[in-house]
Amino acid sequence: MRFLTRLLACVFVASGIGSAFAQTYPDRPVRIILAIAPGSVSDVIMRAAAAELSSRMGQQFIVDNRGGASGIPAAQACAQAPPDGYTICGFSHAAQVFNPLIFNKLPYDPDKDFALISRLYFLIEALAVNPGLNVNSVAELMQLVKSKPSALNYGTLGPGSPPELFLKWLNNQWSASIVGIPYRGGGPIAQALAAGDIQIGNMGLGNFLGLAQAGKLKLLAVASSQRSSLVPDVPTYTEAGIGRYTWHGWWGLVAPAKTPRPIVDRLNAEVVKLHRDPAFVAFLHKQSVAAAPTSVEEYAAFIQKDRETAATLIKLANTPRQDFKPEK
Repeated sequence: MRFLTRLLACVFVASGIGSAFAQTYPDRPVRIILAIAPGSVSDVIMRAAAAELSSRMGQQFIVDNRGGASGIPAAQACAQAPPDGYTICGFSHAAQVFNPLIFNKLPYDPDKDFALISRLYFLIEALAVNPGLNVNSVAELMQLVKSKPSALNYGTLGPGSPPELFLKWLNNQWSASIVGIPYRGGGPIAQALAAGDIQIGNMGLGNFLGLAQAGKLKLLAVASSQRSSLVPDVPTYTEAGIGRYTWHGWWGLVAPAKTPRPIVDRLNAEVVKLHRDPAFVAFLHKQSVAAAPTSVEEYAAFIQKDRETAATLIKLANTPRQDFKPEK
């Protein structure tokens, strides 16, 4: 009985220390490891969020871009960071949902190495082409691809990434051999598409908007249940004939495992408040994403459900498991 009393007292004291720590947190700059290259729409959004959090929490939030390889280098860096609240991490669906279903020998454990903070937003993705292809619809693109099965290139985020899965699905559906070229983010893919280095891309619409408005690339379809008000003349995937591939990309925020729960709760509260702020929601809409903040528990349940959907898409794309091989 005496041991139990001492144990409860220790738990109470530790809880009190954690709460006090959270009240003074942060007292120095916070690093945000971001699993995407600079210039991508998610980079633009995270930098805006970092500026807002800096103002609201009284310390600077600094974005550290770690793009490439399906988000694996960023996830590994996050898993190895001190769990003190001064490193948090912006991940896409790849790090927590697709990678564990596709890769063996990941250098991180998606379920054990992170403390979830909140889902942030859903992407509205778009299929775009270089104008030099002279196609005006998905149907015309399919006919071109079938006439030249291996002549076209497509931008991916590396082996196993959702853009690569979409490519494999297209190749299976169209009996084609479109070649995937890896990049470190949606921004570089959009620039390569406009330059003609690749001919096809499928990423967040926000990566393509400016270039599409300038006539440097052409949008063929958007992945949403209804047309985007930003590009109302562009059909949805279903309208364009890509209805079987139904899935929405998303981004969320995590911390290294064992980050004190009071700090996680503080971050969750601030992040959710920001992503419900009407001005920030309007900013997100202009970037072609939809705010979708959650509690920690809602985020955990969402990830498990999304893995079930991802497993179905991986099967449709006929993608076998593979060993992860770090970039040299």
